[in-house]
Amino acid sequence: MALSTCRIKGTDITWIDIYDPSEEEIESVSSKYSLNSYALLDSLDPDHLPKYEEHNDTHFLIIRLLHDESQKLPTIQSLSSKIAVFFTDNFIITIHRSAQPLIENIMKNVVNAGKIKSASGIAIHIVGDALRSFEEPAMKLSADIDSYESTLFLKKNIPDDMIEDIYYLKNRAGLYKKLLLLSNEVVNSIKAEGEERPAKRDVRDLHTKLVLLYDQVQEDTNNLLNIYLSLSARKTNDVMKILTVFSVFFMPLTFIVGIYGMNFKFMPELQSPLGYPLTILSMIVISVLIFFWFKRKKWL
Repeated sequence: MALSTCRIKGTDITWIDIYDPSEEEIESVSSKYSLNSYALLDSLDPDHLPKYEEHNDTHFLIIRLLHDESQKLPTIQSLSSKIAVFFTDNFIITIHRSAQPLIENIMKNVVNAGKIKSASGIAIHIVGDALRSFEEPAMKLSADIDSYESTLFLKKNIPDDMIEDIYYLKNRAGLYKKLLLLSNEVVNSIKAEGEERPAKRDVRDLHTKLVLLYDQVQEDTNNLLNIYLSLSARKTNDVMKILTVFSVFFMPLTFIVGIYGMNFKFMPELQSPLGYPLTILSMIVISVLIFFWFKRKKWL
């Protein structure tokens, strides 16, 4: 276990950051600060989703922040990492299993600089920085959607595997939005007083903006999928149209050939020296008439 401690300037509030603890190590911290045993179990669960609880005078929250993930079909657990936070008016404890640069940044640039005077203020900054990790993925998803739209509308040949890529994009956007919706309770439940109220409003506004942004991304992804399916159906219809045109041209010709392929004894055209050229000429005339009829109907 890596443990770091700092004290908020001008106060008696202590911040204890615990990195990758064992159950025995965290029990010692739990007994010292009287942390709820069930909340401790949640804090040690690497797959736990965002939540907020209050146990006596201790506030407990879990927030997840995004990190880079190259899997085509990721899960919430592989896309994000968890930070558990316990805080009262006198202390704040953060617990996480993976290294979190945002914790170090807040300690160094905010707490040690004397910009925060309460434990709830630190919790608000942690939640805010975790939510900011959703901004860059949203921009990337939007850029990917624009790229796919350009391919669909500007290129004649649409890659066959694009629908698979669009599905992966849709899946990822849905997971991001699900995390944001689950974080809503955390954002709205943290209490802020005095100087921390503007920071709390900023975090709430950021959360609202991100939810709207991912709503738009999801809508754009669904529209993109519908456009792809429509273009694929149109391509199929174009092929069927060409086949239908050919069949219309050849149906009367096949009918004529079928008649003269019959083995009847009395067919005067068979004995005529002009029978063959007249039959060919009639086929050409019929084909030309069909062509001009198609042109008049604007089917060609």
